[in-house]
Amino acid sequence: MLEGIDTPTDMKRLKPEQLPQLCAELRQDIIDEVSKNPGHFGSSLGVVELTVALHYVFDTPHDRIVWDVGHQAYGHKILTGRRDAFCTNRKLGGVRPFPSPEESEYDAFIGGHASNSISAALGMAVANKREEKKRRVVAVIGDGSMSGGLAFEGLNNASITPNNLLIILNDNDMAIDRSVGGMKQYLVDLNTSRWYNLWRYRVSQKFMEWGWMTLKMKKRILRFNNSLKALFSNQQNVFEGMDIRYFGPVDGHNVKNLVQVLDTIKDMEGPKLLHVHTTKGKGFAPAEQAATVWHAPGIFDKETGERIVSDTEGLPPLFQDVFGRTLLELATENPRIVGVTPAMPSGCSMNILMKAMPERAFDVGIAEGHAVTFSAGMAKEGMLPFCNIYSSFMQRAYDNLIHDVAILKLPVVLCLDRAGLVGEDGPTHHGAFDMAYLRPIPGLTIAAPMDEHELRRLMYTAQLEGKGPFVIRYPRGRGVKVDWQCPLVELPVGKGRKLKGGKDIAFLSIGAIGNTAIKAIARFEQKTGLSVAHYDMRFLKPLDEEILEEVAAHFTRIVTAEDGVLQGGMGTAVLEYMADRGYGVHVSRIGIPDKFIEHGNVRELHRLCGMDEEGIVQVLMKCKAD
Repeated sequence: MLEGIDTPTDMKRLKPEQLPQLCAELRQDIIDEVSKNPGHFGSSLGVVELTVALHYVFDTPHDRIVWDVGHQAYGHKILTGRRDAFCTNRKLGGVRPFPSPEESEYDAFIGGHASNSISAALGMAVANKREEKKRRVVAVIGDGSMSGGLAFEGLNNASITPNNLLIILNDNDMAIDRSVGGMKQYLVDLNTSRWYNLWRYRVSQKFMEWGWMTLKMKKRILRFNNSLKALFSNQQNVFEGMDIRYFGPVDGHNVKNLVQVLDTIKDMEGPKLLHVHTTKGKGFAPAEQAATVWHAPGIFDKETGERIVSDTEGLPPLFQDVFGRTLLELATENPRIVGVTPAMPSGCSMNILMKAMPERAFDVGIAEGHAVTFSAGMAKEGMLPFCNIYSSFMQRAYDNLIHDVAILKLPVVLCLDRAGLVGEDGPTHHGAFDMAYLRPIPGLTIAAPMDEHELRRLMYTAQLEGKGPFVIRYPRGRGVKVDWQCPLVELPVGKGRKLKGGKDIAFLSIGAIGNTAIKAIARFEQKTGLSVAHYDMRFLKPLDEEILEEVAAHFTRIVTAEDGVLQGGMGTAVLEYMADRGYGVHVSRIGIPDKFIEHGNVRELHRLCGMDEEGIVQVLMKCKAD
């Protein structure tokens, strides 16, 4: 049945009783594809029936479906003209990992970060109402995204702005790790009467027939009805308390009932919320039983459920695991240390501290801004928070960092995991901008370790007295040190190190790209007979001025390298320093160019950006020619 569906229009020829079979085939197709081409798994399995029902009831792409956190949208992609190409999902030049209007007209909005769907969909709904377009707009929010502040900002605005938005809350009790917080418990407990919804709908229809339904009367009736519902259900409904019609909860895996419900409410006036209960990983037993593990499981055997894990014996550890183990080591010695993460305890390895010292580790849900300000509050009262946030997600907490941490010079240690190009998740997840947007903030110390030893030493340094706000950025993946458990010693803040001497070109690197530079420099020297002095700057702020003075005094040709955007990063800082002092040097910069970098594996993306070994050699060769 699935093979005959290239667009949702094809699906509309099916009878409702055929839809369960289509759902079964779609679920199996996702299992088949993701088992051999890794990606996000459990989330998309959980919304198969919802996806089919939405495209069956609504007239997409004319009607808009905005997916919140696009790892729910694999079924959507398969049903909207990308079935045959889905085998290229997340591969260089292939299907994008998250919804994007640049890829398909069926992708109404971009969906890589959580909690934006309600705001974006509300904007669309208001615009369409203003232009008098007969277009329905749906926001599908779930996987813990309701804990994000932007979702509540959107709800608040939806309650006071004339619109016909439909919000679908996909409640699967999950984010990536288990959902946390009061909102999660509220959604689990929430229940309403189907009889009551039917009764209220019929009464409102009669009022409309009689011409009584003015906007003012509508609001009064809605508030009165909300009071009645609170009485009947013995609880206050937070959504209806905001004048948003609430329906549900309904079974998110009964596709025929979903079609009936959606068809009933799709044209109702005013903002509406449909609460749908789903199971993450539905239809694949191992994923249902261990949703966190199966969020993005890698390659697996679709028949047995066995995950195909590469042999890591003898390999260096992941940077995230070095962070997690080192944090526990530091917390054992320093009782003031606490850990904070926004919904990523396993992704950043904060779970190591959580398991050993659960009272000193906090998962605040998908709420990066809150994570930073929460950390600031603890720091104000004498604690030493290590707040771990993925670099791309830290973008959402920029004001919190400036206003709540930096101005007060609070000792919050921000550990930015997944800094630089992260690979298959693409432009919404690359940690490309952190050095450029953090560098202008006064009083901030910004460091990037070249390897695991440097990460441990920077973490130790950051928690010492008097260091103030301290940022440590490090990449996704493995480092270079098998023997990662080095002694913990303090590093002088603002001081880099000279890795090797040379007399022809000075090479300044920051972070893990320095390991690639070591190989590239050796190749260049062997090929040309020239020598390159290599410095690991270690700190972006404050810059090591002694190194810069030494370089300016002995070299006229300088190359900088960083795994971040060129505009405003370390190379820019070096240029500014040299220009301010009138030094006549030529600086060539290696880094991420001024564009959004697509998805692909890290090696491919480094090659595209000229940040791989060959790219560095080519820059050195050009520098030699100049």
